[in-house]
Amino acid sequence: MPRIPAMQAVVDVLESEGVDTVFGCPGAAILPLYNALQGRAIEHLIVRHEEGATHMADGWARTNGNVGVAIGTSGPAGTNMITGLYTAHADSIPIICITGQAATTKLHQEAFQAVDIVEIAKPVTKWAVQVKEAAQLPWIFREAFRIARSGRPGPVLIDLPIDVQKQDIEWDSSIDSPLPVTRVTPAPARVERALDLLLAAERPLILAGGGVVLGEASERLRAAAERLDVPVQVTLMGKGSFPEDHELFAGMAGIQTSQRWANAAFLEADLVLALGARFGDRHTGELSVYRGDRKFIHVDIEPTQLGKVFGPDLGIVSDTREFLDALLTALARRTAPPRREWVARIGELKAALPRRDDFDSLPIKAPRVFKEINETFGEDTYFVTAIGLYQIWSGQFQQAHKPRHYQVCGQAGPLGWEIPAAIGVKKARPDAEVVGVVGDYSFQFLVEELAVAAQYDVGFVLIMLNNEYLGLIRQAETGYEMNFEVDIHYDTIGTDNVKIMEAYGCSGTRVHEPGEIRTSLEWARKEAERTSRPVLVEIMIEREGNAAMGAALDAVREFEPAG
Repeated sequence: MPRIPAMQAVVDVLESEGVDTVFGCPGAAILPLYNALQGRAIEHLIVRHEEGATHMADGWARTNGNVGVAIGTSGPAGTNMITGLYTAHADSIPIICITGQAATTKLHQEAFQAVDIVEIAKPVTKWAVQVKEAAQLPWIFREAFRIARSGRPGPVLIDLPIDVQKQDIEWDSSIDSPLPVTRVTPAPARVERALDLLLAAERPLILAGGGVVLGEASERLRAAAERLDVPVQVTLMGKGSFPEDHELFAGMAGIQTSQRWANAAFLEADLVLALGARFGDRHTGELSVYRGDRKFIHVDIEPTQLGKVFGPDLGIVSDTREFLDALLTALARRTAPPRREWVARIGELKAALPRRDDFDSLPIKAPRVFKEINETFGEDTYFVTAIGLYQIWSGQFQQAHKPRHYQVCGQAGPLGWEIPAAIGVKKARPDAEVVGVVGDYSFQFLVEELAVAAQYDVGFVLIMLNNEYLGLIRQAETGYEMNFEVDIHYDTIGTDNVKIMEAYGCSGTRVHEPGEIRTSLEWARKEAERTSRPVLVEIMIEREGNAAMGAALDAVREFEPAG
């Protein structure tokens, strides 16, 4: 075997695993890895904050299905990455965070920036490991990619003491390759039982969760739904897995991100086939209402997800695509009953219980913004959004027709996710149109990453819904009869977000009239393409507008009459 620098072997592994872009911030304790990256095919983007690196890797991974990579040095670099690891862990996104570390001989001496990042990261990773022997390095990286991809995907942290990084090892990359990942297939008897329940149901629904997107199962989902004539609902993480203009699309049920008519349809269903869904509390609300008298079939790649929130009538451990393949095979031997009355009933509910989005009033109402978004951008556009009232309105009003085109940090909900995530999405799909929907508060959490987009010519559109409030918390505070420490307005215009964009070499415009939204969005699209930099459309919406939400599917408070 040839003898080569250990970090050269690591970069060889990264390249062979399909990594073409990494996001990081160099520091003294990680310089041997950076030395090995010089002159290689992997592009490196210098971030302004290590949390931003993790969210960029996250957005990159969500978009192309591969494992994203973020790099930081020792000490606070690793602790800054914890939020990104938590976000990826919660949403089952495969990323690898690489941290530098003090020399192994100094770890017990409280050396500069020496922290036990492995123990800190363990609760929010699938695997966190410190490499103590240089000869293990390529093998640990191979295993990290395998673990990140296997079963329920997720993040891995690899901590590299600097003395280990500096060593040479025996390694021949020409005879090396990625470790195999085994797809989880369902037990045939359970597939048959699931089909029995589906065929016997009068008003069944398929619930497509994030596992449908991660499992690349959208085409099979459509085939199964059409063959069974069963309507499909999506969770927030599953949005885009089924086309929303399809006759069988039954909306999104939930106590926050939902449609009014979809909640009504769910409450009339007698069976739910849940594919790769977690039954998150923002989806289910009060469990006694959610469960009702209906039966549940729960399919998930992770065995411990079954029964975690409630015990299903039938649990099946399987990759979603493998399950749907097996279901379609079994269905070829059976006859599915027509369900035209049930499909028509959902159509009636959709017609009778829409939420208005055509407001012309001043100040601008948030639903109007999403009407303009839906009519301006095509189905190939990639969207990212984070957490707040704007995310809830997005889930209620924004349309998505293709998998991986609607990216949202669903379970962890870190503010500031949108800008770095949009950078990651655009680097994964350089020719695609990318749009971030942001709030005025979240925008400023990682606003410094605009400098990364400007430096590396990463152009995308940012659409800000600005109510100059912590809007979601202001609405939550009404239950406590208070409005305390959530108003972030000051002076005459508050923070001038257009000037912030300009300070980073980007551009933007502020909108006050509903009639200005469409032309501003069209300008931003052209400007982002012309400059290859982020462009902001800041839309001033009503300051105390509320989003429909509640504690249970049958108790969602509506603030506007049905449209």
